[in-house]
Amino acid sequence: MSSVATRGTVVIAEERCKGCELCIPACPPQVLRMGERRNAIGARLPDLIAGCTGCGACLLVCPDFCFEVYKYDEPVLATGAAR
Repeated sequence: MSSVATRGTVVIAEERCKGCELCIPACPPQVLRMGERRNAIGARLPDLIAGCTGCGACLLVCPDFCFEVYKYDEPVLATGAAR
């Protein structure tokens, strides 16, 4: 797996997510995808893959305020998926 410069990250409040998938097409760098993990209500949860820019588009479209967005001062190299 190759390294990707990541300028931000998100933390997802998994207990609030209802799996509506609005965040997936809203993500400009296309680093959110629906995963197989499910929360307590059975909703599929989005996975974050390397390359987040911290733009906040996911936060703006999420009806349940599930996202906390963080932007790094300096890009970091990341590989694989994060939660």
